[in-house]
Amino acid sequence: MRLVVEGLPAPEGRTMLEKRAWAMKRLDHLRKSIILEPRGHTDMYGALLTEPVSRDANAGILFMHNEGWSTMCGHGIIAVTTMAIERGLIWHASPDAKPATAEICYDTPAGQVHARAHLAHHGDAVRVESVAFRNVASFVFEPSLMVPVGGRKIPVDVAFGGAFYAIVDAEAAGVPIDGAHLPELRKLGMTIAREVERLRRVVHPNDPGLEGIYGTIFTAPAHLPDAHLRNVTIFADAEVDRSPCGTGTAAVMAVLNDMGLLLDDVPFIHESIVGTTFKGRVIERLQVGERPAIVPEIEGSAWITGEHTFLIDGDDPLKSGFRL
Repeated sequence: MRLVVEGLPAPEGRTMLEKRAWAMKRLDHLRKSIILEPRGHTDMYGALLTEPVSRDANAGILFMHNEGWSTMCGHGIIAVTTMAIERGLIWHASPDAKPATAEICYDTPAGQVHARAHLAHHGDAVRVESVAFRNVASFVFEPSLMVPVGGRKIPVDVAFGGAFYAIVDAEAAGVPIDGAHLPELRKLGMTIAREVERLRRVVHPNDPGLEGIYGTIFTAPAHLPDAHLRNVTIFADAEVDRSPCGTGTAAVMAVLNDMGLLLDDVPFIHESIVGTTFKGRVIERLQVGERPAIVPEIEGSAWITGEHTFLIDGDDPLKSGFRL
């Protein structure tokens, strides 16, 4: 489930990383109340719209999960853009206009992200059929890092796609990507992420505020005939991403690009553990520090499943949430 949270105090700061730090200090009790049980659950994810920090952005956006506040979230961008347009939170069409697309620019802690929504019109109602977003520059931090796990070493590619990921072949890790093995995937994913951090200080060459391994991505052959890879991302505190993972897709694309396997004229189709897909393509190649990087565009769809009011009673002994 993806939440867009309204009505919280406005985070302060000149940059989105400063706003994130403010939220971590001042709003974390509310994050826990909303994301954790009894209002949420271990795999809940949320987004908080803020004032932008740059002149050309429409809004700022902060992301929250079971452990804290992340720097960027691709499926969050797709979900928020869908809600922002269909519910008129940011974008409004004139009564007589029926545009085919709408664009929203977000400031995120990882950098600026441009989203383009493809629209369908049904009378006065607008439906967002898909959202494609231009992500931040994505690159391989270190390829084929040998990580000790359970008495053996597993090759791990460390890459950035808005957050840093440890990317692992599921067969090499010895665990299938399916629902029956989620407890094993959660445990192994966290072990690999912490081992990478033990072996390396993972920090963005251009911004020291972007550091640490956000999650582990397990990859495997696709089940769907038109997909290239299947994946599941274990992130934050053993949270499972049900989507193909937007920033994770960007990081995987950076690894494939480094291997010479990513073609400019062929979209990369990434499949999730539940069979949904994101489509990625390279729209620019550049350098991040001394590392070759790509600017990926990721496209997917979201559907609004409900509108909720969460109540937090000061006398509620579980007002701060809990985890089992």
